Amino acid sequence: MEIMLNGKTQQLADGSTAADLVVTLGLTGKRVAMEINQEILPRSQFQTHVLQPGDQVEVVHAIGGGLAKSL
Repeated sequence: MEIMLNGKTQQLADGSTAADLVVTLGLTGKRVAMEINQEILPRSQFQTHVLQPGDQVEVVHAIGGGLAKSL
């Protein structure tokens, strides 16, 4: 399936979760925030939230000093 990730197309396997996306991006264990279709997704829901084709996803991760970096 295809989603929009930070404004660019991204291919994922059908049935991928938000947690799967974190792994795909190599961000496992890092502090990340995710917004899906303009709604913040709580980290507690990453494992269970199944992404849908066409979802608009924004992912940022925290870097030193409290700054957030878009991928």
